[in-house]
Amino acid sequence: MAGGGTHPAYETRRVVTSAAAVVLEDNPSNMTLEGTNTWLLRGRDAATSVVVDPGYLDTEHLERVVEAAGDVELILLTHHHPDHADGAPWLAERTGAPVRAFDPGLCIDGDPLGHGDLVRAGGLELTVLHTPGHCGDSVTLRFDHEGTTHVLTGDTVLGRGTTVVEHIGDYLRSLEVLSELPAGSLGLPGHGPERTDLLETVEQYRRHRQQRLEEIRSALRTLGEDATPRQIVEHVYADVDRALWPAAESSVTAQLEYLRS
Repeated sequence: MAGGGTHPAYETRRVVTSAAAVVLEDNPSNMTLEGTNTWLLRGRDAATSVVVDPGYLDTEHLERVVEAAGDVELILLTHHHPDHADGAPWLAERTGAPVRAFDPGLCIDGDPLGHGDLVRAGGLELTVLHTPGHCGDSVTLRFDHEGTTHVLTGDTVLGRGTTVVEHIGDYLRSLEVLSELPAGSLGLPGHGPERTDLLETVEQYRRHRQQRLEEIRSALRTLGEDATPRQIVEHVYADVDRALWPAAESSVTAQLEYLRS
């Protein structure tokens, strides 16, 4: 779950590595942190770009993306949530680029993404990892460039805090997949700053999820096995900003389903 107080916004557009730049959408909130990171990918000497997660249907933001990206070859979506995907049809029409996602219903003139697929565009070769848990169609995109493994994590791993999870079992398995990435991998999240050592963050996430599961087990012993998600949130998340409690309740519901299954 995102959180952690007020942080200064990024510059609207900035270069992260020679192959990855980010255009920050102006949609800050407790859930989106500074806003949605729209990633622009381009290999050395490539004539075209790949846009990952255009964000909301926010034409001011999307025009900035078009200006920064130049000739767009492909639009990729890490998952279906509107703060990542709603602007994709507009951007596809504006640029003529196809849209690809795990969910076929989000694709426009492009094939659905599958686990292990290789996507060649923008002078790069991206490997698709299906990493459900945050939601069922979440994918992570990996590519190697100039000695660094770049990993676009969507909302599976955020730049700060933890993420909301719909299915705990899937999420723990996805963290196992990410734990097999090379040491020193650079995490490029859907919200928040880069993760300079992604594997350390993945291990922190795994420990956090196991800790939360144990806290919920303890809460059930205290409150009774029929305790509601809201009651558990009030017990376990008492020290968390109440603005985040609805998201916490969603995660607790998923954790209860996992424990009771």
